[in-house]
Amino acid sequence: MGNVNSNQEENSKKSDKEKIDFGFKKVDASSKAGMVFDVFESVASKYDIMNDLMSGGLHRLWKDKMIYKMRPKEDSRLLDLAGGTGDIAFRFYKKAKQNDLTVHITVTDINEHMLEQGKAKGIDSNIIENVDWNVVNAEEIPYDDNSFDYVSIAFGIRNVTDRNKALKEILRVLKPSGKFVCMEFSHVDNPIMAKIYDGISFGVIPNVGKIVTGDKESYQYLVESIREFPSREEFRIMIEDAGFRNVSYETLSQGVVAIHTGVK
Repeated sequence: MGNVNSNQEENSKKSDKEKIDFGFKKVDASSKAGMVFDVFESVASKYDIMNDLMSGGLHRLWKDKMIYKMRPKEDSRLLDLAGGTGDIAFRFYKKAKQNDLTVHITVTDINEHMLEQGKAKGIDSNIIENVDWNVVNAEEIPYDDNSFDYVSIAFGIRNVTDRNKALKEILRVLKPSGKFVCMEFSHVDNPIMAKIYDGISFGVIPNVGKIVTGDKESYQYLVESIREFPSREEFRIMIEDAGFRNVSYETLSQGVVAIHTGVK
């Protein structure tokens, strides 16, 4: 009888290990990538509009700040993960062009429709030279070791199933002394601001998502996923444990967002 109970406990622990957060729900780890794909499949066409509405346009300033962390040189290579609509890639491209530099950018996402939105924006802005668009899972990056000077990911790491695996892959494809720059939503420190932020996140954003995209559930997941993401300090330790050095972070908008950096 004791052995039966022991086996049941072991199976229960094994089952728990195979579960992962999907917003406030626990799902099979093997299912999360597909569920995230479905979320972005649903919102792709309205993704940029919703970013403006959700952040009051602040996401543009946050992304500009993120680009300050990267200093392109001639022939710099950037890998932008979960970069479907191209916001980070285009900013990097424009920064390089301002300094008469030629750079090479690879934009990836797990969702082809998100990439299509980015490609269309690139054509409209005449940003097509040396920019590639590929469907890629951040946990299995199909590029050679030591290939990129920068790897960036903005508001995408929290949607990755195995973040530790993704971080190790990022380290692998970076060149020696290459830089990882990650922007992600964080946790507001001020209690009063936190209550206001929660009210907007849970009371407003999913309903706006329903009006604009016809999909409340996807935006419910997105706001829940922010709350489930590790704290800034916990994520800093994860980046260090993956093998990066000089790891640090900077908070923006009273902790709404944090920009994490690390060097190979």
